[in-house]
Amino acid sequence: MPRSVDALKLVLGSITSQPARSLLTVFGIAVGLAAIVLLTALGEGVRAFVLGEFTQFGTHILAVTPGKNTTFGISGASIASVRPLTVGDAVAVSRMRFAEGVVPLIQGNAEVRGGGRRRRTNVVGVGPDLPAVWRMAVSTGSFLPPDPLENPRALAVLGSKLRTELFGTANPLGARVQVGGHRFRVMGVMASKGQMLGFDLDDMVYIPVRKASEIFDREGLMELDLLYNERAAVPEVVRAVSSLLVRRHGQEDFTVITQDRMLSVLGDVLDVLTACVAGIGAISLMVGAFGIVTIMTIAVGERTAEIGLLRALGATRATLRALFLAEAAFLGVAGGMAGIGAALAVVGLAKAVLPAVPLALAWPYVVAGLLSSLLLGAAAGVWPAERAAGLDPVTALREE
Repeated sequence: MPRSVDALKLVLGSITSQPARSLLTVFGIAVGLAAIVLLTALGEGVRAFVLGEFTQFGTHILAVTPGKNTTFGISGASIASVRPLTVGDAVAVSRMRFAEGVVPLIQGNAEVRGGGRRRRTNVVGVGPDLPAVWRMAVSTGSFLPPDPLENPRALAVLGSKLRTELFGTANPLGARVQVGGHRFRVMGVMASKGQMLGFDLDDMVYIPVRKASEIFDREGLMELDLLYNERAAVPEVVRAVSSLLVRRHGQEDFTVITQDRMLSVLGDVLDVLTACVAGIGAISLMVGAFGIVTIMTIAVGERTAEIGLLRALGATRATLRALFLAEAAFLGVAGGMAGIGAALAVVGLAKAVLPAVPLALAWPYVVAGLLSSLLLGAAAGVWPAERAAGLDPVTALREE
């Protein structure tokens, strides 16, 4: 124990004897580790934000898009199919035993007039099951009634923002609006839902999908969303839906995308993003490690006489090697802890000042960064330690 205490005092004394140099070395490691923690916090925050955006509509949804493809993409971006998805397909899928709701979807942009005002906005053609499938609530009035999808009434539901833009504080229920030149009667206003990946869900008008196909002159649907019973097995649901649509179309000219697949693809992409930004921070950490090598090499040259004295007092080469490695490791850990402390402070401040910025600490990277600072510090001290241990004691004692 006394030897360990003496060794620790010697290491700390060597570090504190050159405070400016030691702080500069610690700063290099701290900057590198702080960069890792901050960049991975941003990557993890983006991951949580994107996954949250997708799961806010539920976790038991699968989407069917027209065209057969093997890549994940935006609805309606598939290659043209022999037969488009139709409202009839939506009706057939809605009758399946595990179906709890179906949303046929056609989306476009058109001029909407109402309350003496006009503006262009997103028009979404859907079915009456949208509130249940997409987890959206109606704040005033009601949503589209359960009319036959093939022959619905000309009714519309306004997003909360669109309602304010057109009617202000007036009650829009029962009022007439024109959507793309077609007249509709307002029967409801949606509760605020916010944005999803840049799309303002409150600045939309929801109309029957058949009316949207007439406005935008579309033969088929852009997408078909199915809410299935949570007790149903996903592979079974996919097989049943695919089999039904193959019978109706004569071939597999559509793509079924499960939410698990969407989240898996997004998770993989965001994992790569987080790893990449961690790699960027690791470059800064490596620069800090080279700083330790440089400082420790200079220290060996300046402390040659001290090394000779230690050898004369009985210190072995292994002891000298351990002292210099401990000094380098201590500098690495001190830099790592300083970097993590600074990063935590910045993340806390950013959350308080800019709550909209997605930041979430990636603790595995924080722990890995701290361990890396220890290992890099020790590794950076290997060559200076070997050089110190290899000095001839007689020659070293003659140095002043």
